[in-house]
Amino acid sequence: MTDQRNSRVPQFFLTPGGPCPYLPDRIERKVFARLTGPLAQPLSEALTHSGFRRSQSIAYRPACEGCTACVSVRILADEFVPSRSQRRIARRNADLVSNSVPAEASREQFALLRTYLDSRHSGGGMSDMGLFDYVAMVEETPVRTHIVEYRKSNDDGTAGPLLACALSDVLKDGLSMVYSFFHPGEEARSLGTAMILDHIAAAKARGLPYVYLGYWVQGSDKMDYKARFAPLEALGRDGWELLKP
Repeated sequence: MTDQRNSRVPQFFLTPGGPCPYLPDRIERKVFARLTGPLAQPLSEALTHSGFRRSQSIAYRPACEGCTACVSVRILADEFVPSRSQRRIARRNADLVSNSVPAEASREQFALLRTYLDSRHSGGGMSDMGLFDYVAMVEETPVRTHIVEYRKSNDDGTAGPLLACALSDVLKDGLSMVYSFFHPGEEARSLGTAMILDHIAAAKARGLPYVYLGYWVQGSDKMDYKARFAPLEALGRDGWELLKP
């Protein structure tokens, strides 16, 4: 007998309006669905392909009235060729050691997150995040996910202090970067770019064609960097097509 609770069509909900974090004088609303039960992984993948993002056990996407500025984008990993600037960043971070670990929060990760938020996003939506909030963000997941830790290699070859982290989901066709953060004191390294380059390499090594970056918002300084990882596909009315910013 089929379990109706696990086979039913997911319910979608709409959030109230609030200030847009990317564009001034805009109102943001989101549509979301819960990811639960044994179908959470395939549902998450289907929704990701439809432009949703994951946060804990929720999949969401913008549903703003009169605005379609948020565009889902993904890197074509096999076709990606780093720019001269990106090659310099890769060389600058050649001393970093990356390690994939289970999605289990640590105090070291949280301390790095707090340093990052206090420096880069003071007053933002996550600025008051506490340890329990971080544990929930990382560990309350019904899908395949992991954390990639980036540490500087010591002179003796051992891994040194934690400099950056990326929470990433593993899909059948790619890696989805859910959230990343890094030490603001290492700004010269361009760690945000370095982590994306590392995920492109990891996707290639796994034989996965895409790296999902979430939303690109034309005209938003916070999101401009994503357009630098060409070729980039964007989800439009006719499906995924090459982005032409």
